[in-house]
Amino acid sequence: MSLDLHVLLFLFLRMAIAAAFVVTASIITERSGPVIGALIATLPVSAGPSYVFLAIDHDAAFIAQGALASLPVNAATIFMCLTYVVLSQRHTLVVSCGSAFAVWIGMASIIRQFDWTLTAGLAANLIAFGICIPLLARYRHVKMPLVMRRWYDVPMRAALVATLVAIVVSTSSWVGPRISGIIALFPVVFSSMMVILHPRIGGSPTAAVLANSAWGLLGFGMAVAVLHVAVVWFGSAVGLCVALGTCVAWNLTLWWRGRRRLRIET
Repeated sequence: MSLDLHVLLFLFLRMAIAAAFVVTASIITERSGPVIGALIATLPVSAGPSYVFLAIDHDAAFIAQGALASLPVNAATIFMCLTYVVLSQRHTLVVSCGSAFAVWIGMASIIRQFDWTLTAGLAANLIAFGICIPLLARYRHVKMPLVMRRWYDVPMRAALVATLVAIVVSTSSWVGPRISGIIALFPVVFSSMMVILHPRIGGSPTAAVLANSAWGLLGFGMAVAVLHVAVVWFGSAVGLCVALGTCVAWNLTLWWRGRRRLRIET
């Protein structure tokens, strides 16, 4: 087998693995309601595979720098969610999603202009979530109607995340860790939810999933910070595992607290 064919097949394998993660998570999200769906959506089902494949191709220093660039992008994602949630109450999919994407791209473009430190990235997240979580609270409690899946839903989601992984992996060597870290955090899961669910069940129920994702997304940001620190100290493999464990533990804690509060109220 030629070297070029081997590289191409390996790229396709990476794309398929990443697509399988996102498709599985998004299907579970549709069937679980806005609260559980939001917790699943904020797990690293898209960024995780991207970082795993980056770690295969690059050293720990590359991953650590990429994580620093990813951290403030998480703040851009919560502002994207807020934009969609507010606009989707009264506007069409095109207006709501188009505005949300414009906010994310604009903020990501500004973020890439700076060399971020861990302290600055954490501060950006604390400020962003301190603003957005209270504003999103009123949109969280909407009943999720039954979702009828169409034949193209799964292929479209798979194609989105596979394309993201292909871009991250194939361009990382020449764009460097900063751009790779920004691209890796493109909100594939949230984007697919908006595009697929909004026309089917309406803006308010779709917005409820994103509104419920705020606390989980905050935990995801902490996991990115943990990734940076752990990779520096222990290497890529351990760092990725610790970051994943942080994200899972945070979301399980949110789920447990929600269940406990529900039992108290009833």
